[in-house]
Parts: sequence; structure tokens; C-alpha cells
Amino acid sequence: MSEKNRDRSRAARDRLVQQREQDRARERRRRTLIVTTAVVGVLALAAVIGVIAANAGKNDKDSEAGPAVTPSGAMGEDGLTLQVGADDAPSTLTIWEDFRCPVCAQFENAFRDTIAELADSGQLKVEYHLATIIDGNVGGTGSVRAANAAACAQDVGKFAPYHDVLFRNQPAETDDAFGDNSKLIELAGTVEGLDTPAFRSCVEDGTHDSWVEKSNKAFTEGGFEGTPTALLNGESVFPKKGDEQISVANLKKWVADANKGKKPGTVGATPSP
Repeated sequence: MSEKNRDRSRAARDRLVQQREQDRARERRRRTLIVTTAVVGVLALAAVIGVIAANAGKNDKDSEAGPAVTPSGAMGEDGLTLQVGADDAPSTLTIWEDFRCPVCAQFENAFRDTIAELADSGQLKVEYHLATIIDGNVGGTGSVRAANAAACAQDVGKFAPYHDVLFRNQPAETDDAFGDNSKLIELAGTVEGLDTPAFRSCVEDGTHDSWVEKSNKAFTEGGFEGTPTALLNGESVFPKKGDEQISVANLKKWVADANKGKKPGTVGATPSP
């Protein structure tokens, strides 16, 4: 090979090496951008939760609705827990939510099917608690009215499906559509067997309003950072558990790790009062 051809070959190899280095550098920048964006997203979410928590006490007020009427089947201290899943499930997921809270809806839409799967297989029982902080933050009564309606659904064993319907049909945070009882009754029509005269009367009369206020007071006095709050066996898992960010895969892994060596709960068993 002539000297000129060798020079050309070396130059071509050099260009190829340089191109590969440029490609590697671009890939490193792309991955860095992805990771940075994810971290910023988590921090932004945490900031939203912090703002909500900072204003959580704004709607604290003395109840004017009389003694608290506990929904049928409510459990736990002061009857503030609405349970889904078997009593003897080896792990417990405790969730505090506000039906007007947009981050709560995001959480539900992302993890609803996974949580239902874990509960239906006896791996997990879910203890729901209701808060009403958005009413205090932006005004209106939708948080209270929706929570009362959900408690009315609990009276007839329809809390879980109605809870899901409310979050699937959640209005914009500043839209107080849930403050209208007729809207809540309309949505109840999508849950088989829920829209009855007894349910309508419970919603219209605000039967569980004082219970809802009692639940919200427990939230504001509980030292929680905001809604949603999700605790697996008492340990926070939203938006992360330790150094791991919550995801469907991670939630399943955390439950599996917690349940090692333990039998699943009795599927289909009715929670005891």
C-alpha cells in the first residue's frame, strides 16, 4: 500500500473514532438529561405536596352538623378507617386522600389497578382515610361533600367502586363541581346498586359531615406532609421509599419483601367492624 493510501486509511479511522466519541458523548448527555428531568419531577411533586400541607389547616372549623355519625363498617381508632381487603392480609397500605386533590387522582390513576390486584390476592389490605384540605386551600365545599358521599357509599358496602368513580371523574382543582350534591348522585348512578333513596338522603342531608370533619382533623394533627399520603406498614412510600421512587414494579416488590414467609389473607372475607 502506498504512503498516500495509508494516510487516507489512518484519516478515515481517526474520523471513525472521533465520530464514535461524539456519539458516546451525545448518549451520555441524553441520559443525564433524562435522570435530571426525573429528579426535577420528583422535587416538583414534593413541592406541590409541601404547599398543600402548609395550607392544610385553613379549613379547620368547629362542626355545626352535630355529633359525628360513623359510616357502617368503618374501623380503627375513632372509626375513621374505611378498609378494603382482608383483615388478615399480611401488609397494610394506609392512604390519606382528598377527592379534590389532583395529585391524589394522579396517584390513583397510576396505582389503582396494582393496589386492587394486591388486595384481591390477599397480599394487602388498604386503609383509606379522608381529608378535605383543598376546600381550605382554594375555597368551596367539594372535598367535604364528596367525602360525605363516599361515607354514604360505605354504608351500603360500595365505598371502593364509588371512590374510584370520584377520582376518575375528578374536576379541575379550582372547579368545585363536587360541591353540588346532584353531581355526586349522578356519578353514583354509574355504580351498580348505589343510587337509592337512602343514599340520596344521606348525601343531601350531609349525614356524615361531622365524621368527615373529624377525619380531616386527624389528618391535620397527624403530622402528615400532604395528600396523598401512602404508608406501607407505617413507612412512607410516596413519592419514594428510602432512596427508591415509587413505581408499579417497586410497589409490588416492597409488598413482596414485606410479606416474605407470611400467608396471604383470606380472600373474600368480610372485614370485621
